[in-house]
Amino acid sequence: MPSKGYSWSDAPRLAAPDPAPGLPRWEALAIDAVGNVIEFWGFKHNQGRVWAVLYLRGMSMTATQLEEELGLSKGAVSMLVRDLERWGVVVRIRQPGTGAWHFRAETDLVRMVSRVIQERESVFISRIRKDLDEAKRLASASGVGRDRLARLEKLAALASGAERAFRMFLRTARVDLSSLLAALGEGKLRPRS
Repeated sequence: MPSKGYSWSDAPRLAAPDPAPGLPRWEALAIDAVGNVIEFWGFKHNQGRVWAVLYLRGMSMTATQLEEELGLSKGAVSMLVRDLERWGVVVRIRQPGTGAWHFRAETDLVRMVSRVIQERESVFISRIRKDLDEAKRLASASGVGRDRLARLEKLAALASGAERAFRMFLRTARVDLSSLLAALGEGKLRPRS
């Protein structure tokens, strides 16, 4: 049985199950690929599929249209678009002359990724940095040996570097990994032996 989605250790599967019989094969593969990436990041597979169909179509769609195109239930679409709205990757709009809400995908990919990173990964990294700083403080107070304290300080420096890199990315849409590399070994990549 083929594995679902992507992983670090294997290639993407090429034969995805057809998520909805009416979709052209290229569109079904692209939508499923986005679902796999979103799922890999810890979100729901179908959140990625809903966003992808809206993005690929380049137009707003009603919940009913999303249900039909993706083969999802009304309740599933309702929950999925609500989550996607909360993350700011889908916007609810009214089309003139229609009574139904329509949904449109955020198309500025840098802004979308930045928002998600800011609301999720950045908070996570900040929490890790604070925990490592507290561990360092407790270890210093309890007389931990210099070697172990130095390793703990290296972990704390890595977390601080990651936090700085994410904040820079959020401000500039560029990633500077120099502080991460410095934390890993004085900023120099060492060749593998």
